[in-house]
Amino acid sequence: MDYNTQREKLVLPEYGRHVQKMIEQVKAIEDKEKRSEQMRAVVQVMGILNPQIRELNDYKHKLWDHAQVIGGFDLDIDAPYPAPTPQQFEERPDVIKLPEKPVRAACYGRNIENMINLIADREDDDLKKEMIRTLALYMRQQYLIWNKDNVSEETIFADIERLSDGKLKVPEDIHLGAISQNANFARPGISVGSQNGGNFGGNNKKNRNWKRKK
Repeated sequence: MDYNTQREKLVLPEYGRHVQKMIEQVKAIEDKEKRSEQMRAVVQVMGILNPQIRELNDYKHKLWDHAQVIGGFDLDIDAPYPAPTPQQFEERPDVIKLPEKPVRAACYGRNIENMINLIADREDDDLKKEMIRTLALYMRQQYLIWNKDNVSEETIFADIERLSDGKLKVPEDIHLGAISQNANFARPGISVGSQNGGNFGGNNKKNRNWKRKK
């Protein structure tokens, strides 16, 4: 039996073993002009076998680079693009530094903390006052998404002051108003019906009972 584990390792599996064998056969052609001609045909086949690469910018350049990678970076051909070096594919991407400061209130998240700091740095004016009220309304909504108990505006205002380390004071004449009885606050990815204890299933059950009585 001929198992894949016993075969030569695929350099780029998305193109398959046949493309790798074709490139090996092209490398064995002695005439450079003939090698280049056959390599152009192989690259066209690679574009057909991996159509999603066409969504990339300058995908033809990518295909030729991949052909060079599969060929071991030693294809002696006349290619439309300069051959890449192994070092270009061995370089690791730059490490993205994550914020070291922990989130102080999980139900609000880091973005709200950043907004609080931005508003706190503004000079006092009518726009800042409106921004504080809008922020407080949004924080109340986020609070109710993750905590089903009702929350007073005093709690939200206290959280704003706490998260700003006392730099942002909510004016006394700001009020959030009552929450509509029809308001529904659902967590991301969870439907309102499933959060309310499966009401939709209960409605279906009632419908089934109604049909039986009828």
